[in-house]
Amino acid sequence: MIMPLEELINYHANNYELAVAVTRRAFQLAVLKTPDVEKNNGKVVSLAAQQVFGKQVDYRFIVS
Repeated sequence: MIMPLEELINYHANNYELAVAVTRRAFQLAVLKTPDVEKNNGKVVSLAAQQVFGKQVDYRFIVS
């Protein structure tokens, strides 16, 4: 799997929000070491980006 570059180029929302969501999801994947990570040769960032862009995971930010 590779980074979803087309989605990244066409993304017109908050880039900071996207970066935080992908980073946090990548951390979760690295810690959990799910079978999806193994199928992706351990490349958690590209897998996390695909999951965020594909809406397989939901995210929200809580401002305190």
